[in-house]
Amino acid sequence: MIRPMNPALYRRPRSVPVLVLVDMQQEYEVAGRPLALPEIAPALENCRLALNHARESGIQVAYVRWIGAPLFQAGTRFARWIEGFEPHGCDMIFDRDRPSCFASPAFADVMERGCPPLVVAGFAGEAACLATAIDGYHRGQEVTFLADASASHDMDGIAAADIHRSISAVMRSFADVTDTHSWIAASSPFRPIAALSMPNARQ
Repeated sequence: MIRPMNPALYRRPRSVPVLVLVDMQQEYEVAGRPLALPEIAPALENCRLALNHARESGIQVAYVRWIGAPLFQAGTRFARWIEGFEPHGCDMIFDRDRPSCFASPAFADVMERGCPPLVVAGFAGEAACLATAIDGYHRGQEVTFLADASASHDMDGIAAADIHRSISAVMRSFADVTDTHSWIAASSPFRPIAALSMPNARQ
């Protein structure tokens, strides 16, 4: 299937967001693993919605993953992509070994050169997503966090849902925080031209 060219992506290229999918790796999904997130399913579904919207709209997708940390050794099963979130050939892929996506020199270089708005989703909210939002803020990047397309771990006896709600509140100091459906609606100008109603379409 050939997708129609979307002129909206070319008129103001610096206004076109990049969807940043953080650590879509099996370590977070497989029950019993040290970093498994028991309530990951709703977040994954919203990640799928965001990813599908980006692909249909021609919005660039950047995958950023842990590689090199003890639980994310290259070539091991749990460092692999969660099924259904494998990158396509046109996607960007970046590796790093510290929480912030900007710990990848290649990611930092690409994003700082183009300075696109970043839309962050993925795992985990209290670590990689928060670190990326703070880092992006200090680098002058516009960051949006899809709170319902992420999840956090429990910490010090505080339930995971409470941690994630608190992290999402803290994130507002460094990023716009919204939900997936609201972001999809707000980024409708980047939908393919065929999906938009034309003034003379019914004449």
